[in-house]
Amino acid sequence: MGGRGMKLSMQVGYAGGFAESVAQVRALEQAGMDIVYVAEAYGYDAPSLMGYLAAVTETVQIASGILPIYTRTPTLLAMTAAGIDELSGGRCILGLGASGPQVIEGFHGVAYDAPIQRTREIIDICRTVWKREEPLVHQGKKYQLPLPADRGTGLGKPLKIITHPQRSAIPVHVASLGPRNVAMTAELADGWLPILFHPERAQDVWGADVDAGLALRSPDLGPLDVVAGGLLAIGPEDQVGGIRDFSRAMVALYVGGMGARERNFYNQLFQRYGYEAEAKEIQDLYLDGNKREAAAAVPASFLEETSLCGDEGYVRDRIAQYRDAGVTVLNVTPVAPDLAGQQRLVETVKGLMA
Repeated sequence: MGGRGMKLSMQVGYAGGFAESVAQVRALEQAGMDIVYVAEAYGYDAPSLMGYLAAVTETVQIASGILPIYTRTPTLLAMTAAGIDELSGGRCILGLGASGPQVIEGFHGVAYDAPIQRTREIIDICRTVWKREEPLVHQGKKYQLPLPADRGTGLGKPLKIITHPQRSAIPVHVASLGPRNVAMTAELADGWLPILFHPERAQDVWGADVDAGLALRSPDLGPLDVVAGGLLAIGPEDQVGGIRDFSRAMVALYVGGMGARERNFYNQLFQRYGYEAEAKEIQDLYLDGNKREAAAAVPASFLEETSLCGDEGYVRDRIAQYRDAGVTVLNVTPVAPDLAGQQRLVETVKGLMA
């Protein structure tokens, strides 16, 4: 995963404020931002904003971060990515993830089953659609195209996408955390999106899984991109150190409340990092409705070690730690009083990454 220049990316939120998000992306594109990931949870859909961004930007890559695999058919995922790729002149990245059963079954009414197998088949189907070499036929465990006669009318037939995709291979990034899912990502995806990435502990938690997947990886795919980072602020410690606390509520939400007590992927990851007692305390507090106390229970050491807040020398060292951990795309949340300040931050960190 080494030997390439590190890119810079950022996340566009899912809580609305499209006009502000577009203005931010346009400004930070001029400052050197390479990729923007457009989130989708259970607010507005991501492709709407991605298509709009394609029309008002020129160089930044536009990624879904992420589209849940259960909310669209595999071919619609392929069509959506191909459409945004066309609108943007070849700047789309298809980011995929399983989301979680609370959202998928609660908001979409779809059974949350076999996420790894589904992701594997979806990637294969999308790449077949984009290549447009032959009519689509796929006989997998979860998806059969065309649909077998005993499951429908029997009138389905193999089809090619009507339009000619601008690229026959659109990058696919996958958000994954569990051992088998991470191994599948390393085997098949173009990029990996690991949330709550801890650069000093990632090798112990994921190293064997990544290596197992890379051992099966086709040489045709090229190196795997690893996308991770955190809050970004540059200045004296007494001015920017407190910015790390901005992540407390988010970490508490994921570790404490993103899933049931017995089935929370992020809580399990926190335990694998060595925070067993803290993971339990955060979850207990959060599920009991004590969200502020749950946020306060997030260890300060974790916030520091998963962010880039400090003077230039400190941030340069943090970038090196992420690079040493295999990160090829530094995913940051630039924190500054105004948009001009965010632009300066991006310009500075691009220089530190060089």
